[in-house]
Amino acid sequence: MAGATIWKGYIHFKDTDVAVKLHNAVREERIQFHLLHKRDKVRLRQQMICTYEKQPVPAEEQCKGFEVEEGKYVIVDPEELEQTAPESTRMIEVHEFVKTEQIDPIFLDRLYYLEPDNPEIHGKGYNALVRALKEMGVEGICTWTIRKRSYLGALQARGKMLRLNALRYADEVVPATSLGLRDVSLSEKELKIGGLLIEKLTAPFEPQKFENEHQKKLQEMIEKKARGEKVVVSAPRRLKPTESDQLLQALEASLKKAA
Repeated sequence: MAGATIWKGYIHFKDTDVAVKLHNAVREERIQFHLLHKRDKVRLRQQMICTYEKQPVPAEEQCKGFEVEEGKYVIVDPEELEQTAPESTRMIEVHEFVKTEQIDPIFLDRLYYLEPDNPEIHGKGYNALVRALKEMGVEGICTWTIRKRSYLGALQARGKMLRLNALRYADEVVPATSLGLRDVSLSEKELKIGGLLIEKLTAPFEPQKFENEHQKKLQEMIEKKARGEKVVVSAPRRLKPTESDQLLQALEASLKKAA
């Protein structure tokens, strides 16, 4: 079930405007812990401490600064920050359309659902845009602003609906060439067995088959302790990497298990 509407606006390109509502498409469910005083089990409160005076500093005496060199800061006032904030609009501005396969997944960030704000009035334009994007195999590269922050994104069609995928900016992506990876030669037999192993393990993408094992174990441990049961801490399991001269044997063993 889709969450509450977090933003309303228009998809705009050329002379076309489609009114839409924005919803989160991803829900993060993580067990949250509170920091407590070990002695009396009371929750702790965070304070801003002056590293020189070793005393708490109240909010009215705090300011923001950018470090230009070690120990030297440029102080920025709230009014100055406000002046640099992007202008708030109700527009998802589509600048161009690109083929879907041209968007490297490394640029994908957070996904949102878009629905027509008023289906009776804007439903036809919404559906026409969905169909056009699907038939042409393209996505709209766009920008928008929410809560004084600008975003880059890709407007995409999936099924009968529009999705908005926030994209990372180019300067946020670390190029793979920076890793300095070297070519490693493989024998024909190693390549063949590796290919056979992948073929044996190939299956349709069904994410519902998997669950967050870490979250599950955390929940079980918390429930155990809440019942007053003792939790036994076992030694962590450590795996050794496969040596290069044992790769072929490891591949053959894995292939037998997958058969």
